Amino acid sequence: METGKRWLYPDLLRGLTILSMVAYHTCWDLVYLAGHKWAWYSSPAAYWWQQSICWTFILLSGYSRAIGKRHLRHGILISVCGILVTAVTFALPPQSRILFGVLTFLGSAMLLSIPLGRLHDRLDPRAGIVLNFLLFLAFRHLAAGYIGFGIWKLKMPEALYHGYFMTYLGCMEKGFESADYFPLFPWYFLFCTGWHLYRLLRFFGLPKKSYLPSHSRGPVKLAGRHSLFCYLLHQPLIYMILMFLHQL
Repeated sequence: METGKRWLYPDLLRGLTILSMVAYHTCWDLVYLAGHKWAWYSSPAAYWWQQSICWTFILLSGYSRAIGKRHLRHGILISVCGILVTAVTFALPPQSRILFGVLTFLGSAMLLSIPLGRLHDRLDPRAGIVLNFLLFLAFRHLAAGYIGFGIWKLKMPEALYHGYFMTYLGCMEKGFESADYFPLFPWYFLFCTGWHLYRLLRFFGLPKKSYLPSHSRGPVKLAGRHSLFCYLLHQPLIYMILMFLHQL
């Protein structure tokens, strides 16, 4: 990529996903904090709305990992932000607390990518995409006690489902609660899918028209460029706005 240039589409897509996340979490606050009854919010459509947000973010995070260079610094920064989010939410009711949330996962994935970087870079990007996405699908129900999909399912030993460390890995112990739970597995495989997606696009050559100057402005692109800042601030802002409206 040219010096002083950024690729347009990841920033734009990330910015649009930020707007979708703000809308989703506004609905969440109205239902779970303000107590509004809304049956649709428990429907499959609402679930897939939420999934579209997290899938896009994680894919783009893996994609961005392939572009960036300061992996250790970014991994530590995001991990610390995840710890801060967990600490702050422990002042909230149990159903609103966040333990092993998306920031904790993204920080861990970034750090894990450092020792595994050379291994991934040796893979053909097409094989990397297929392999990691299939592993993601296979491990999607690890927290529920099995891996596989369709008629090919393997029940995991119950002994694995104990303790916070195993819950962090994806073997969720009974009674565990978190308003935002993203274990290392299966989500690391989706992160790696995004990583290899960039490698594939680079192999074919990125279209020059998709570059834009690094100083380019626009609310959606800015939100995409500063997604961590937006993520940390959006929930407190939504909560304050809803509290203000409630007082009117």
